[in-house]
Amino acid sequence: MAVPKRKMSRSNTRSRRANWKAAVVPTVACPQCKSPKLGHTACSVCGTYNGRQVLEV
Repeated sequence: MAVPKRKMSRSNTRSRRANWKAAVVPTVACPQCKSPKLGHTACSVCGTYNGRQVLEV
């Protein structure tokens, strides 16, 4: 198992942790009802996917 030789300083630790950011979830507009939805999923408002009704809403 790899063990560090020296203690990592506070500035190095904080700069490393600064790159861990939450990413915004990309949404697209539903072609039927124009509400925002996740890509490649059925719309939760109208229940359509790829121009077809797939969910009973």
